[in-house]
Amino acid sequence: MLSGWTKPARHAVAASYLGWTLDAFDFFILTFVLPDVAAQFHVSIPTVAFSVTLTLFFRPVGAFIFGRLADHYGRRHVFAINIACYSVFAFLTAFSPNLTGFLVIRSLFGVAMGGIWGVGASLAMESIKPGHRGFVSGLMQTGYPTGSLLAAFAYGAFYSLIGWRGLFMLGLAPAVLLIPYIETCVSESPGWAIARSGAQGLTEILSQHWRLALYGVILMTAFTFFSHGTQDFYPVFLQKQHGLDKNTVTTLASIGSVAAIIGGVVFGSIGQKIGRRRAIITSALLSVPMVGLWMFSSSILMLGIGVFLMQFFVQGAWGSVPAQLNELAPPAVRGAFAGTVYQLGNCISSTNATIEPLLAERTSWSVSLATVAVCAALAISLVVWLGPEARGVRMNNET
Repeated sequence: MLSGWTKPARHAVAASYLGWTLDAFDFFILTFVLPDVAAQFHVSIPTVAFSVTLTLFFRPVGAFIFGRLADHYGRRHVFAINIACYSVFAFLTAFSPNLTGFLVIRSLFGVAMGGIWGVGASLAMESIKPGHRGFVSGLMQTGYPTGSLLAAFAYGAFYSLIGWRGLFMLGLAPAVLLIPYIETCVSESPGWAIARSGAQGLTEILSQHWRLALYGVILMTAFTFFSHGTQDFYPVFLQKQHGLDKNTVTTLASIGSVAAIIGGVVFGSIGQKIGRRRAIITSALLSVPMVGLWMFSSSILMLGIGVFLMQFFVQGAWGSVPAQLNELAPPAVRGAFAGTVYQLGNCISSTNATIEPLLAERTSWSVSLATVAVCAALAISLVVWLGPEARGVRMNNET
């Protein structure tokens, strides 16, 4: 899979993948220590959980700001600055003096987190050969579940030693480890110079491409409902509906994360051969018959098989997203376009945090999660089928 790669391409892909993985690690640490933070500030868990909503809300702001900076000044240095920002805010979370300070810092972390995916994806996609985009697309997308696994490992290994504040201090690691690597080993994206040669004003770009931007937001809203709808409340479903203990819940959730990593790479690579749209639609539709096994099994063994297959196909559909959005993006705003439409969709789908619990109250957790998953899979299939594809479009001097 790595044959024929240049050294600059390998370094660009590694940096982009690690940047997104460690960003996700910093994000998911909070999900493990919500009760501790609530106890520290003498408030309820839902009050602290509002910080997650704020993080999601501010991510589009960061995607636009850092994306536009990357379009103007280059991917590499802006990517390094972006990593420094999210690392610092993750670290500062450990020193939150009260709830208000905690919410402000997590909002600023959301701004920094929002920029990483778009800038990193453009750096990677513009640095590789067109034939490698499918694999790299799937690999980069797996950074999110990989970050979740790392957060789970850190919580299990270090929480008893350093507590919740110490876990947030680990957030400084990306800046310490990754920025020197980027500045010494990663070259500027060769595609950035091509994109800059056709630079236009933002108003002119929006007037020409607003339909594409709207399409991207609708597509990513469906996609993020698909991922959040099948992941966020899955542990709650296992606890409330099946009465499983924390160790079993963690094991089943980890099985889903491993499946997500495999599915993203497999279908990202398949998309390189059969096209992004076909790969996305195939994976999304294959998830639908898995819903019964995933949500309505009664034994732990069948639940484990169900979550593996479900997350394999959910993240399989996601595997082509980085390539699809970057290939569709207007070159002059590639750094901002993909990340901004992605994070705007994420912001809209944050309403799932209310939708699924309310639907569960009226039906059951299994019915609630199954309904959202099926609707999202069908919506993705329809939007992708009606939309464009630009597989193989020129981003650099490689042909």
